[in-house]
Amino acid sequence: MVPLILAVTGAAVPTTWTWPISAPHHVGAGYVAPLTPYSAGHRGIDLLAEAGTPVFAPDDGVISFVGHVVDRPVISISPGDGLIASLEPVEALVILGEHVAKGQQIGVVATGGHCAEVCLHIGVRTHGFYVSPLTYLGGVQRAILLSVP
Repeated sequence: MVPLILAVTGAAVPTTWTWPISAPHHVGAGYVAPLTPYSAGHRGIDLLAEAGTPVFAPDDGVISFVGHVVDRPVISISPGDGLIASLEPVEALVILGEHVAKGQQIGVVATGGHCAEVCLHIGVRTHGFYVSPLTYLGGVQRAILLSVP
């Protein structure tokens, strides 16, 4: 058996989405993958943003959820291919089933959630599994496997 080493190239995964808030983009808390689907983790990133900050659709898609989850207003967008982006807390300017365009304003940062009035949380699921939103926003470097002689 040939041992393998995980190496990270200098090239980032191509950015296909736009950021859901205007620049600058300060990540207050990064993505932390859970060990199992039910383990602790941080299933998204927190972008520092004050209540009232405009929130934009990161990609073209259909609004698949608008409502409250526990103590926070949430919007989910389904761009297709099994992807779902959820943003919270967001006071919606869109309705369930509405088609939205990348960069279209969909709401404003609201209050509630784990970071109250100081952030916008964005989580991304692909086929039901959480992945880092930076995979689609840019900033995640590609990993490659190298053979060890």
